[in-house]
Amino acid sequence: MGYDLNRFEGVVDEELICSICSFVLEDPVQSPECEHAFCDSCIKQWLHHQCICPIDRIQIQPSDLKPVPRILKNLLSKLKLKCDYADYGCMAILRLENLNIHLQECEFNPKKPIVCTLGCNIVIPKDELKNHNCIKELKKIVDDHQSKITSLTSELNRQKYELELNFKELRSLKNFVSKYIKSNQLASNMVSASPTSPTSNLLGLNLTDDDDDDIARWSATLPIAKVIRWGGIISTPDTVLQTVIKRALIEHGCPASILNQLMENAHEKNWPLGLSTLENRQINRSQYANFVCKRVPNKQAVLILACDNRHMPSHMIVEPGNLLIFAHGVE
Repeated sequence: MGYDLNRFEGVVDEELICSICSFVLEDPVQSPECEHAFCDSCIKQWLHHQCICPIDRIQIQPSDLKPVPRILKNLLSKLKLKCDYADYGCMAILRLENLNIHLQECEFNPKKPIVCTLGCNIVIPKDELKNHNCIKELKKIVDDHQSKITSLTSELNRQKYELELNFKELRSLKNFVSKYIKSNQLASNMVSASPTSPTSNLLGLNLTDDDDDDIARWSATLPIAKVIRWGGIISTPDTVLQTVIKRALIEHGCPASILNQLMENAHEKNWPLGLSTLENRQINRSQYANFVCKRVPNKQAVLILACDNRHMPSHMIVEPGNLLIFAHGVE
């Protein structure tokens, strides 16, 4: 779309008028054969419907269009016209070649960016100043920033959780490799040991299978525990409390092979990833109902043994199990 003829001083030559919109040419291009000139936007819109010259019907493709000669550009640039914002009070009459520079600085441009002088210093369009509310706009900025911070925090927490999960899996893999190496060493010792050697008799036992059976049999003797307040977990039990719980485990038949490990797993640092931090416990709270919990008899403590919880995801259990000591909330 070209420039309105009414904005120009004097008579405008017909060669400078677009035959499609009947306005003065804006960003002109021309047909390669007949050399008729049109506004760039006008002729491209025309060719979108029919690929012929609007004047003499010669075939034209959009890719055939080319710039107009320099002399035509010079004639257009020297035309004088009113500012776009004449209706807003601008009295400037300027050459077409200077129009864009003037529009950027024109004081009558209703959309000219200005700095609010009422206190917030926010840059706003000039025509919005009369309805501008500093407090409302500043609150909007604060809310936008808070939303971005919340979103970033959530993403960082998600990534942190994934990293912790990866770390947990790497630690489990490390433990597995360590056990594998030890088992190979035991097997090697068994081959080299005398059949009548006391060491051979000891190493001849399948410790892993026997231990698993012992733990399962022991677990069957323990009562089911119901935790009604998971928030009552003691993450770092003191020495006295640990001694009391350890004595209770011994009195009720805890296999010696896992006793010390269970006591170590009473500390938050050895809890599974899903319970390792307050944030993770909140995230995985819905999983608690799926735990098979056994109570340490007569104590506010429960055992979440791995042999009873194979149905749980790997980040919610540890081997051979978790010992959770509570301040209250166990039935």
